[in-house]
Amino acid sequence: MSLRCAALAAALFLLLALAAPARAQDEDAPGPNAPSVEGMNPSTADVPLPDEITPELTASIAKGLKALAALQVDDGSFPSDRMERHAGITALACIAFMADGNLPGRGPYGEQVRKGLEFVLNSVTPTGLIASETSHGPMYGHGFATLFLGEVYGMTKGGGDTALSARLHDALVRACRLIVNTQNEEGGWRYNPVPHDADISVTICQIMALRSARNAGIEVPKATIDRAVEYVRQCQNPDGGFRYQLGRGGSAWPRSAAGVASLYYAGIYEGDDIKNGLDYLFKTALPGATNAARSHYCYGHYYAVQAMFLAGGDYWARWWPAIREELIATQEESGAWDDNYGRPYATAMSLIVLQMPKRYLPIFQK
Repeated sequence: MSLRCAALAAALFLLLALAAPARAQDEDAPGPNAPSVEGMNPSTADVPLPDEITPELTASIAKGLKALAALQVDDGSFPSDRMERHAGITALACIAFMADGNLPGRGPYGEQVRKGLEFVLNSVTPTGLIASETSHGPMYGHGFATLFLGEVYGMTKGGGDTALSARLHDALVRACRLIVNTQNEEGGWRYNPVPHDADISVTICQIMALRSARNAGIEVPKATIDRAVEYVRQCQNPDGGFRYQLGRGGSAWPRSAAGVASLYYAGIYEGDDIKNGLDYLFKTALPGATNAARSHYCYGHYYAVQAMFLAGGDYWARWWPAIREELIATQEESGAWDDNYGRPYATAMSLIVLQMPKRYLPIFQK
């Protein structure tokens, strides 16, 4: 069976320091009208658009994957001069390779995924927290690393190295238990694994991690998800965007994209909160048609493309070509992308966005 078939058959899928809310967008700024939600087909995310994958996209991805592989060091991590030995960034880089059909030890970049998995597993602490020694705000990295473990487990369960499978299962269960046990009274999570306060950006990382684990067969309490959904909903502002924390803050498109995506991953596919959130993103962040703030660009588009993909229909049909062309145009000659968090992070996030149409990762399936 091909890697493509194996990955599809298994399907049932940052920043690190967003310590301060991004500036709110100008709510009066002109923006394109969002597509109508009427007639939206929840299954359209599973049906490719005509010309969804272009020769230019294929070439860009191939160049990007090669550049990303060159950024990995011997211990399996993807450090940069701005973020060193970070479990979350390593996880995102491996997810970018898995989005091309690679699995640990299997595929053209299977060795990179295997080494990255070893680094992430070696970063699991006795408490279940996944954090390398230089991690900042460890719950971000923990969320992305747990997501990666859930995707690997879901796509390889029952096969391969049984000792590695057992180790992976144990780490994933303990990582999920830590998430469940550190949810605060509001229903969210914050930078550190203690149930004190919460913000929406850390919360979405944990929601996606739990969704991936649940898809892979790991038990996740329904009450945990329900409380998280309520927290996200209470963070939505009247304009459709999302504030950083309960009770304070205006809307900003990166965290609003995360807010909409989190509702989808919690199993909510329609409603005013979804429609208003999608409309807000079209007004403030559609590539090439708005003056969206560049702060947290990769983070925002990582979630925005997921939200539009899961919305399907005209949402996906209009958003996808716009972000595809913008990312291809901003790729460096080396094949990498760059931002304030370094090339490994920006390259991984950009590749995950550009490989959405491949539909390999279980987390992206409805």
